[in-house]
Amino acid sequence: MERRSFIKRTGASSAFIGLGGLGLSACSGPEVKHLTILHTNDVHSHIDPFPADHSAFPLKGGIARRAALIEEIRRENPNTLLFDAGDIFQGTPYFNFYGGELEFKLMSMMRYDAATIGNHDFDNGLEGFLAQLPHANFPFLSANYDFTDTILDGMVRPYKVFERDGLKIGVFGLGIMLKGIVNDALYGETRYLDPIEMAQEMSDILKKEERCHVVICLSHLGYEYKRGELPSDLDLAAATRGIDLIIGGHTHTFLDRPVVKKNRDQQDVLVNQAGCYGVNMGRIDFYFDNDGIRANGTTVSV
Repeated sequence: MERRSFIKRTGASSAFIGLGGLGLSACSGPEVKHLTILHTNDVHSHIDPFPADHSAFPLKGGIARRAALIEEIRRENPNTLLFDAGDIFQGTPYFNFYGGELEFKLMSMMRYDAATIGNHDFDNGLEGFLAQLPHANFPFLSANYDFTDTILDGMVRPYKVFERDGLKIGVFGLGIMLKGIVNDALYGETRYLDPIEMAQEMSDILKKEERCHVVICLSHLGYEYKRGELPSDLDLAAATRGIDLIIGGHTHTFLDRPVVKKNRDQQDVLVNQAGCYGVNMGRIDFYFDNDGIRANGTTVSV
């Protein structure tokens, strides 16, 4: 868990991210402000570590080990935020028996700050998801799932602004198209809105109206598609402006460190994903001074 120097720029492990003209008045003074972002995705109800004889992930993962690592990092930097990019549900008997209650309770105990909704989070229908929401002491964010005509109306917000050490961090969520991968009856009257259009709308609100220093997208769109039939995280980064970090999910992509993609204004966007099943956790360290933002990113084995 040694912190890599943000001055050393090697490949995608470090990048300068422009702020799109937003001043750093909150960062006046000689000190550098440090914000840590931790993230998971596609945990799929994996509560326990994998067994020692597992072919791919022997003794990897597990909630207890992740919780200990999170607390260690929070002691190192109290200005830490923890997010999940969807597909919390489905994959072990814990979900079959408890319907997501255990997952939400454990995430609440680890003090997750927010999550977005993956396609498997609809596996018990809207009713099943709603039934477990009282166990989640953190908000669900989705800007492109319109729940207006469903029982989740008002239960999911498009974005949230967090404040740490005088910094404003705007976070919004995006989900993949449900038709074709989720049974229609499970998501009901949920309307899917164009994720790139909604991402730009959210970014404009967070940068221009909320005056956020950093904009983060929790995306369950998927990292990349060869045929380009669905918008991916790489497409999202290139087609928008104002997003600083995309935390991805859905495609179970294991990245050692974030990929740097140029946006519409030719500014750097970090795109990261931590694989699946809770065996890894992503970590991004942002450093703020009057010259802008520098960021280090890595993926930590759990």
